[in-house]
Formats: sequence, structure tokens, C-alpha cells
Amino acid sequence: MSKWSTEEEARNEIKQLVADFYHEFKEPKESKANFKPGDRVSYASRVYDEKEMQALTDATLDFWLTTGRFSDEFEKEFASWIGVKYAHLVNSGSSANLIAFTVLTAPELGERQIKRGDEVITVACGFPTTVAPILQYGAVPVFVDVTVPQYNIDVARLEEAYSPKTKAVMIAHTLGNPFDLKAVKEFCDKHNLWLVEDNCDALGTKYTIDGVTKFTGTWGDIGTSSFYPPHHMTMGEGGAVYTENPLLHRLILSYRDWGRDCICPSGHDGVCGHRFDKQFGELPFGYDHKYTYSHFGYNLKVTDLQAAVGCEQLKKFPSFIERRRHNWDRLHKALEGVSDKLILPEPAANSEPSWFGFLISVKPESGLDRNKITRYIEDHNVQTRLLFSGNLIKHPAFDQIRGTDAYRVAGSLEVTDFVMNNTFWVGVYPGMTDAMIDYMAKTIIEATEL
Repeated sequence: MSKWSTEEEARNEIKQLVADFYHEFKEPKESKANFKPGDRVSYASRVYDEKEMQALTDATLDFWLTTGRFSDEFEKEFASWIGVKYAHLVNSGSSANLIAFTVLTAPELGERQIKRGDEVITVACGFPTTVAPILQYGAVPVFVDVTVPQYNIDVARLEEAYSPKTKAVMIAHTLGNPFDLKAVKEFCDKHNLWLVEDNCDALGTKYTIDGVTKFTGTWGDIGTSSFYPPHHMTMGEGGAVYTENPLLHRLILSYRDWGRDCICPSGHDGVCGHRFDKQFGELPFGYDHKYTYSHFGYNLKVTDLQAAVGCEQLKKFPSFIERRRHNWDRLHKALEGVSDKLILPEPAANSEPSWFGFLISVKPESGLDRNKITRYIEDHNVQTRLLFSGNLIKHPAFDQIRGTDAYRVAGSLEVTDFVMNNTFWVGVYPGMTDAMIDYMAKTIIEATEL
């Protein structure tokens, strides 16, 4: 005879055991005040508690292993929080960028459809999967230089980058610091260009244009986010694509879900009521709409197990943003004394960043070497990172296309090369304590005295 009278009762007991397990084996046992100088300081880490583990268990007990009720809940709550009509989960931030670009190649967009050979303005100083979908499709990325200390696109060069083939601008907000959205939007509006905001490193950042304040990722036509463990919040793997545009919303679903024409969610049939009574392409009349494909798509859905974790992370997210800002401010103040040797980051005008990291550049006139500084910092148990690719076109991936018309550089990439040679960053994730920030600052200062 069962010890439980209902499934809900069984679930509650199992979830309570999971909470007990977390408190016994996973909860940090030492007080945060016990951090000792020299202990490991990671650039990023997961921040979670028993709630995420219980939600993950709840999803496991459903054994609905693809997109399901937790995914639906997250998409609804995330869209409401960030302020858009439509948000769709995918399996990574890189997949989100792939979908965001690929939907702009759909024939339904008419004259605004991006075709092979068309150009997309972007930067080489960033993460490669912002650019990879453009090249993989056969469009032409046009690389524009950046500025320091914001580390975002140099908007003064946008007109130089423009040509009659330009169809879109696709760029990321750098480590929480937004690019000049006002200037970029005005440029896109002037030339009728799509704007894709890679918001993977800036979730929670706010930007104000003409008295209106919104989250980054919602000013352009499409925004993307990543929920990889080091990011602002996590699902383990996961990402999101979001938009206000009903047509782009429909295209996102199609390209994400195999390229099919049907809008039925997994496990549901006949939502539209016209499954067997339409003509598509050269298929026979009445061909099953669930197996009708209007695009060359992918399967990039997230699992419900990941989404369940995300639902709990989203509840904590405002506190994550607040702590990131606190940590960034404390570190900036602590390093002001070495600003004669290091270029410290500055927030973009009209912004309230949700910081992903703290960018530092070594001033050439200081005589210091970036690599020696980062080695010293790493040797003292503080993780550092470079600004991703530095200059993407210098990487081996470009060896076979370097110097061809597969891409174009507008002007020079002088500042991008400066970043490649002189810049690094350290973390400010919400699990960091004041003691950790202070030790990190002390170590960086020591590194400038070598």
C-alpha cells in the first residue's frame, strides 16, 4: 500500500528531501566572512539555493524532457519582466543569436529580407557567435572599430560602414555596458535597417532615450540572452530570443522548431483547426500541417529541466543585478589610485548597467605588460579573462577567408587591436563578497607595481 495518498503529497515530500540534501551537502558551510586573502576568486559562478534544486526535481518527476510547462512559465514571466510581447527559449545564447539572424533571411520579409551577399554591420571586438551566423549564411559582416573605455561600437563610423547592401546592425552590449543605442537606432531608422541586440552579457541593463527608459534587448527589433552558468542568471545551458514584432515572433518559432509551418507546441495537435485542409508549396492538398516546412530550420528548443531552474533564478534576478552593481562600484573605487597606469571602465551615457564584468586596459605609457599583469593576478588565485576574441579577424577561423570579400572592414580596427593587446577583465558576480572584491583590488594594484 502506498505511503502517499496523492501524487502532490509524494512530490512535496521528495522536494523537502531535496531541500534537506541541499542544506546538508551543497549549501556553503562557511560564513562569507571567512574568506581569506589567497582563497580562489572566480570570474563567475552559479548562485543558487534549494529552490532551484527543488524546481529541477519537480520537472524531473514530470519526465517531460522537452519544452513544457516550465518553459511556458519562464517565457511568460521573462517577457513580462523585460517588457516585450514575445520571448522564446532556446538551448544557448549562441543559438539565440543564430535564430535572431536567421529569421531576418526569411522571404516573408520582402525587400528587407537579408540575402547572401548583403551586409550586416558589427564589431570584431566581441564574442564570435555574434558574427558566425552572418558568415555561415553567406552574408557579409562589416567590422567597425570600438571606443575605450566603453568598449562598444564607435558610432561615429557607422555612416562610413554603410553601403547600399547594408540590411542590418547586429552587435552586443559589452559586459553589461550598452552601446550608444540612441545613435545606433537613429542610424537604423534612417536607413531602414534591422537592429539585433546581442544582450547576452547585459541582461538587466537599462537605457534611456528621450526620457523613455527600457531594458537593453528591447530597443531593437530582436534581443538575445544567454543563461550559461557564468551569465547574469543560469539554466546551465539556455538562451532566449525576444521581440515585439508579431511576424518575427512567428518566424522565431518556425526556425527554432525545425522550420515547420505549424505553430502547435510539442505534444499538441490541431491548434489552428486546419491541420488537414490547406495547400502548401507543391504538396498534395490536405498534407499534414505538422509536417509542412516553410523554412530551413533547426531544433534549438530548451528542455523543461533547464527552464525549471530558470523560473527560480528569475525570481532572484533583481537582487543579482543590485549585487553586481555594488561589486562593480566597490572595485572601481578601490582601483582609482592606479588610474594613471590602468584605464578603468566607464558606464555609457544614459545607462544603468547590469555589469557582467570589470574591464581594465593597461595604458601603453605605463610601460606595463598586460600578460605579466594577468599572470601575476592568476598566480594569486584571481581568475581573469580577455575581452573574448579581442580582434576576431586575427583568429585561425579567418585563415581561409582573410583578405577575401567574405567580410569587410570599415576604416581601421586600431582600437580593437589595442583591446586585443592591452585589455582584460575580472568578475563582479553576485556571489562575490566585499572581502573578495577587496582582495581582488589589492592583487591588481600589486600587479601594477611589478
